[in-house]
Amino acid sequence: SRTDCYQCRARRGGCEVTVSVQSLANMLLKCQCADLQHCECQYHARGSAPNEIFVNRSLHLENIKYYGFDMDYTIAEYKSPQYERLGFNLIKERLVSLGYPQEILEFEYDPSFPIRGLWFDTLYGNLLKVDAYGNILVCVHGFTFLKHNEVYELYPNKFLQLDESRVYVLNTLFNLPETYLLACLIDFFTNSAQYTKDKTGVKSGNLLMSFKSIFQDVRNATDWVHIQGDLKSETVKNLDEYVKKDERLPVFLSRLRESGAKIFLLTNSDYRFTDHIMTYLFDFPHGPRPEEPHRNWKTYFDLIVVDARKPLFFGEGTILRQVDTTTGALRLGTHMGPLQKEQVYSGGSCDVFTELIKAKGKDVLYVGDHIFGDILKSKKIRGWRTFLIVPELIQELHVWTDKCQLFAELQGLDVMLGDLYKNLDSSTKEKPDISKVRHAIRDVTHKMDMSYGMLGSLFRSGSRQTFFSSQVVRYADLYAATVLNLLYYPFSYMFRAPPMLMPHESTVAHEQRFVMDTPMISRSRTFSIIDENDDVCNRHNRMESCGIEENKSIMEMLDQRSQSLVPHVRPETPRSVTHNHDEDYSDEESDRQSGEGEDKVAS
Repeated sequence: SRTDCYQCRARRGGCEVTVSVQSLANMLLKCQCADLQHCECQYHARGSAPNEIFVNRSLHLENIKYYGFDMDYTIAEYKSPQYERLGFNLIKERLVSLGYPQEILEFEYDPSFPIRGLWFDTLYGNLLKVDAYGNILVCVHGFTFLKHNEVYELYPNKFLQLDESRVYVLNTLFNLPETYLLACLIDFFTNSAQYTKDKTGVKSGNLLMSFKSIFQDVRNATDWVHIQGDLKSETVKNLDEYVKKDERLPVFLSRLRESGAKIFLLTNSDYRFTDHIMTYLFDFPHGPRPEEPHRNWKTYFDLIVVDARKPLFFGEGTILRQVDTTTGALRLGTHMGPLQKEQVYSGGSCDVFTELIKAKGKDVLYVGDHIFGDILKSKKIRGWRTFLIVPELIQELHVWTDKCQLFAELQGLDVMLGDLYKNLDSSTKEKPDISKVRHAIRDVTHKMDMSYGMLGSLFRSGSRQTFFSSQVVRYADLYAATVLNLLYYPFSYMFRAPPMLMPHESTVAHEQRFVMDTPMISRSRTFSIIDENDDVCNRHNRMESCGIEENKSIMEMLDQRSQSLVPHVRPETPRSVTHNHDEDYSDEESDRQSGEGEDKVAS
């Protein structure tokens, strides 16, 4: 007999249940089906759709007046692993020029190793995969995965506080080459015969090289490659090799403009690099439609801001200046507005920008790939609605569907573990032997993790959500593999967030009946509460509809209330919606809904 999740049981019983997860990371925990291939719940019906947009908080596209886009890894998607390999090689060369051994040039980029969202502990030189609270899920020193006892020696309770003076979060796609190079260097220095390993670094004669100094060198070399080095020039020289071009992009932006929304580009890249990339992305023989002529990329945007310096842009910002698109030079003075179509601006701040375009925070949907620079700051500081681009979702969804037998096996083992404790209670003296099942669970979980790569899934480790996953859930209203997934939704679409289930909700079926052994005080209002603001007519109507005994009770209550000096003896039952159900109503809709609620109660 198969074990079904309660969504499947409810559907077969005629009850339509629309329960999903707030992120891909929750899928494994929420579905209880043993037979995932035949599961009827929407985790598996829709989870494999490559064009899916996932919802953490409800968002009505009809309320969005401005769509903002980052360029790097959002409008412009770089080819992986080619682009990461280019950055990796350039950082190696920079380190050698700074005095690092020539041998490190032999390192080869391995895309199966690094993932986003890892913490680098600069004290002990470890890459850490942690959960939302800093509990360590995986610990790697170079290429060596530390065992439980080794982790406990360095980190009591397998926990590390997020301290910026010690921990660096490798959160962006640009961090992938840096992540792998840190592992390569730590492995090289700790295993080389020329160096003696120390707890916080390596020694060679009188020379001490701390892991923190290695990290700082890699960090500085990475910044140099991006700002002053050859990364941008090599990219521009080989656009076909490093940048994906998709003919759907001009179609998407054109349709978005036709819907009545305003579109802006907000990127940290300088104008010259932006112009090269965007010109390539829109280099088609025709416009959005085959019968339309080719258009310059700037015509697809209402506003263009380069050199934004996010996340500083969302705080104090910088001077807003106009760019001479002929020379790329900045014009003197601060631009005071208005912002003009097809003009390019440099710098500025969110305060100045939103004032010039006359937008409120919730009017703006900003789309980007940077969990901190794009999403967290725009959400926390300015209240913009947020759409996170996670290209890794393509791989995550592939494993989720292709390796479904592993998930099914893990579910089956959970059932077996429960069966070993069946009919046992606190009077039981003998302990069931669960060693074989635990060992099997550990083996299957390992296979599942390795299906994603050496460090497992971006979103989880086994059944535990990662720090990156928690950031996505907390700060991204929507997320998807590519911004072009918006093409497959009408621009009036209502993205409705699914319930976020707790264990007692996800494991107890609705059709089960829970009978309380002892009576408890009811928290439900089961009778009408007299409102002291009721007019005489309403009271008269209510009394006419009641019996003699009820009329006496009402009269006694009214008499007591008229003599009391206490303004309210109890709270009134709300007559309109008071709970925020995350429906993303506009201000006008909210007022209208409240009015309708009051009318319904009054009637």
